[in-house]
Amino acid sequence: MLIDKECVACIINQSVKVANAIGAQPDVKDELFSEVTQMSKDFSFTNNPPEIAADVYEKMAKIANKTDLYDEIKELSTQKALALVASLKEKLKQSDEKLLTATKIAVAGNVIDLAAAVEFDLEEELVKVFDTEFAHNDFKVMQTELSEAKTILVIGDNVGEHIFDYLFIEVLQELYPNAEYSYMVRGNPIINDVTIKEAKEAGFDKLCNLVDSGVNTPGFTYNRANEYSKELFDRVDVVISKGMGNYECLNESKRENIFFLLKVKCNVVANSLGKTIGDIICKVKG
Repeated sequence: MLIDKECVACIINQSVKVANAIGAQPDVKDELFSEVTQMSKDFSFTNNPPEIAADVYEKMAKIANKTDLYDEIKELSTQKALALVASLKEKLKQSDEKLLTATKIAVAGNVIDLAAAVEFDLEEELVKVFDTEFAHNDFKVMQTELSEAKTILVIGDNVGEHIFDYLFIEVLQELYPNAEYSYMVRGNPIINDVTIKEAKEAGFDKLCNLVDSGVNTPGFTYNRANEYSKELFDRVDVVISKGMGNYECLNESKRENIFFLLKVKCNVVANSLGKTIGDIICKVKG
């Protein structure tokens, strides 16, 4: 999915979000905004939004002199998600449709997105998500494919959301114990996306095959991935892609059996899907 004119304004606005998040001094705040605005004049409309964001965030990190611009906020997001785990496990325990419940939990976690144009409240989302229908609903297709799969790859998205991905994979392992599971994360800090650091802290390396994709983009950009990640992506039976960034990178992928789980948080993705902001999506790429 290539960038749209609306993406340009969104990416420029992210410089303001970064400045506020790190408590930047006025001169640094001005430099961030000025530099990103200048970069925007040369954005290539042959790239997808995550590819553009990678270059922008690399520049902002240099200006701010921080390797991980959102390190403190990511820790807070993780703690907030962890505080909800006990109640979500109880919800799963009582559920008659455990896979559907786990999938809804995984999608609800997708609201933790610091790059999104629209913000949502996590706890409020978890209250209503179980009574919300998928606006695009390929859940039954996903359920069938998962039941037959021998190898399953979940591509993670944001920190905090990854805690719910952990619960999701636990349920998959319970329901389909004979499959092999992998969880793929970003190659280095980019926005608030999950990396090896946060995934290991959550215990993914003990839960399943934990994979560093090598990408520096807020989405799985295949041509920027390391060879192992490409090979894994190509050969697994089912790919579960979390979030908008991964959708933006993979919605035109040549491989089949990719299931997109996300909440729509911007007009560009909404238009691509033919849906509206706020909708939840479970969509298979055939």
